[in-house]
Amino acid sequence: MDNVDRFTRSRTMAAVNSKNNRSTEWRLRPFLVRAGLRGWKVQAIYLPGKPDFVFIKSRIAIFVDGCFWHGCPKCCRMPKSNKTYWRNKIKTNMIRDKNINKILHNMDWKVIRFWEHEIHNKPFFCINKIESKLKITN
Repeated sequence: MDNVDRFTRSRTMAAVNSKNNRSTEWRLRPFLVRAGLRGWKVQAIYLPGKPDFVFIKSRIAIFVDGCFWHGCPKCCRMPKSNKTYWRNKIKTNMIRDKNINKILHNMDWKVIRFWEHEIHNKPFFCINKIESKLKITN
């Protein structure tokens, strides 16, 4: 059971800043630069889901999903308290991610999603995946 009411919890969660998270999406940025990839922009607030990176000309949207918040099957560990709340919250996030993917695909955008652990452990895998998509679209 949560120790605050729904309104307070909602206000608290809304105050969490999801931009410029240096431990996730900003870890990818220097690898994009080192790989010599050009034409990308950060935080595309004008697109559904606000992708972390976009290649506008190639119409590629990149999301870096936090393992906890987006329900990574490998890394997500549910808190021991308020399990129902967190299970529902993460499930809702996963459904939203799928819906955003569909919306962007319908807008002729290609979507790439990386887990937080992939950025930390396998950055060159991520860069190779982006380069492959860029070759297909160009």
